[in-house]
Amino acid sequence: SCLQLGLERFHGVGILGFNSAEWFIADIGAILAGGFAVGIYTTNSPEACHYVAENCSANVIVVENHKQLQKILEIEDRLPHLKGIVQYGEEIKEKRPNLYSWREFMELGRDVPDSRLREVIASQKPNQCCTLIYTSGTTGQPKGVMLSHDNLTWTAAAAGRFIMLSDAQDRQEQVVSYLPLSHIAAQMSDIWSAMTFGVQVYFAQPDALKGSLVETLREVRPTAFLGVPRVWEKMEEKMKSVGMKSSALRRKVASWAKGVGLQTNLKRMNGCSEVPVNFRLARQLVYRKVRKAIGLERCTKCYTGAAPITRDTLEFFLSLNIPVLELYGMSESSGPHTISLPHAFKLTSCGKELTGCHTLIHKPDKDGVGEICFSGRHIFMGYLNMEDKTKEAIDEDGWLHSGDLGKHDKDGFLFITGRIKELIITAGGENIPPVPIEDAVKNAVPIISNAMLVGDKAKFLAMLLTLKCVVDAETGEPGDDLTPEALEFCQKLGSKATKVSEIISSKDKAIYAAIQKGISAVNEGAVSNAQKVQKWVLLEKDFSLFGGELGPTMKLKRPVVAQKYQDQIAQFYTDIETPS
Repeated sequence: SCLQLGLERFHGVGILGFNSAEWFIADIGAILAGGFAVGIYTTNSPEACHYVAENCSANVIVVENHKQLQKILEIEDRLPHLKGIVQYGEEIKEKRPNLYSWREFMELGRDVPDSRLREVIASQKPNQCCTLIYTSGTTGQPKGVMLSHDNLTWTAAAAGRFIMLSDAQDRQEQVVSYLPLSHIAAQMSDIWSAMTFGVQVYFAQPDALKGSLVETLREVRPTAFLGVPRVWEKMEEKMKSVGMKSSALRRKVASWAKGVGLQTNLKRMNGCSEVPVNFRLARQLVYRKVRKAIGLERCTKCYTGAAPITRDTLEFFLSLNIPVLELYGMSESSGPHTISLPHAFKLTSCGKELTGCHTLIHKPDKDGVGEICFSGRHIFMGYLNMEDKTKEAIDEDGWLHSGDLGKHDKDGFLFITGRIKELIITAGGENIPPVPIEDAVKNAVPIISNAMLVGDKAKFLAMLLTLKCVVDAETGEPGDDLTPEALEFCQKLGSKATKVSEIISSKDKAIYAAIQKGISAVNEGAVSNAQKVQKWVLLEKDFSLFGGELGPTMKLKRPVVAQKYQDQIAQFYTDIETPS
C-alpha cells in the first residue's frame, strides 16, 4: 500500500498516534517498502509536526484520529513531498482527496505484485537507514537519529538475551505497550525485541499515563515491564495514599514488612542469598498482595530508564520486594547501553554494558568521573542531514559522546552523576551537578513536586520549587488543589491550606518554615559552602509536559524553566547582600 501511494526510497512515513497494532504495521510496512519509519510525538504542535515531516521528506503520514489529522491538514500545503494521509483510529469525518481510512489504505496494495515488493526488500542492506527517531533536544530543533536495520536487529537480540527474555517456544513473555512509540525505548521493547523473541504485546488505553495503566497491568499481568521514573513515582504516590487510609494494624504490618523487605533485598544485592523466615512471612502477608494490586505478580523484569530516578523511589519498591532495575542509553545507541540484572544490580547504578557494547570514561577527574562514551554495533549512523552535529556526537575514533558524566565502580557498575550541559558553574568556578541537590530537597520535603537549582555564573545557589498538586486528567495541566499526600503534610504541621495559591498568598508560616527546615538539613550535608542552597521561591504552578517545562520523558527542560521564570531568578540576585 505504501508503494502504491508512491513511497520513494529513503522517504519518510510519519506515524502520529497512540500505540496500536496499526502503528506497528505502518512502521514495519514503511521499512519493508524501502522508506523510513518515523514516529511523531502525539503532543507535537502542527509546527513541530511540520518540522519532522519536512525534515524526512515524508510521502505518507499515518494519523490516529480527527484531532491529529487537523494538525496535518493545517500544514499540508507546506509539505511538497506528501502524497497521502491515512487515518486509522476512528471513522473519517469528511472525505477529501488523498485521505484514506485504514481499510482503504489496506486495499490499495492488493494490485501491487509481490515481485515488486520483493525487489525492494532484496535491494536493502543491513547498514542502510530504516528508522528515524527525532530526539527531543532540551535546546534547538530536534535531530533525526538515523538507525540502520543492523542497529535495530542486533540491539533487539543483544538486549533481549542480556536480560534473558525467554523465547516464545519455551515460554511466551507478555508486555504492555504504552510508552510513546516515537521514542526508541518503546520501539525497542514493544516492536523489535518483542519480534525477535515472540513476545505477546497488549496495547494500553490512550489515557494510560493519565491513570488507566494500572487497570491494564492488572488485566494483562505482564512478565516484563518498562516504566519511566514518573510512572514508578505515580505508583508510589498512589500506593502511599491508599496506605494512609488503611487501619492502624494494617499500617503496622506493612511498615514491618517494608523494613524486612529492604534489609533482605539490600543483603541480596550485596551477594547474600539466604531467605530469612520473617521475609517469607512478609511475602505471604504483604508483598504478594501488593504485586497483585498493581498487576505485577508475574513480572520478573521491572525496569526504569529514560531519566534519573531517585534512590527514595527505588528503596520504596525494593522494600516491597519489587526490585526496579535501571537501564541506560540513548536514541543514538538504539536504546540500551547498560542494563541492571536481578542478580547483578546496585541501587542508583545503571548496571553493566550489554555484551558487545563498550564504555569509555573520557577525561576522568580525580574521582574517576568523566564523560561517558559508547561504542558497539548499537551506535547510530548519524543525524539526518546534519553532518556537523554528527561530528560533535561521534569522535574520530568512533566513540559516541553521551554528554553524561559518570564513573565505574570497582565491580564495573556504571553510575551517572550528571549532565555536562546541566552543570552549574558558579561565579567562584565550582562545578555543581544539580540533580543530587534537587533530589535531596525533594526527599527532605515530601510536599515538593519539582525542584530546579539555579546559580550559573552567580555568587550562590538558589532554587525554584513547586508543590504537589492535582493534575487535570484530560489536559495534563497542573491545578491549584494539593494532592492527598500534600494535604496530610499540611495538616500534620497544623496548616489549614488546601490549595497552592493559599500557601503562597499567605506565605503560610508552618509550610514555609518546614521547607526552610528541609533545605537547611540538605545544606548540612553539602560538600562545600558553594553547594548550599541560599534562597528559594515557591512557584504558583507545577512543571508539566502541558506547560512545556518537562519533555516527553518527563526530563526537566532547564532552559525553558529559566526563560519562563527569569524574573523570579533575577530577584534572587538583585538584593545587594549575599545571604549568610
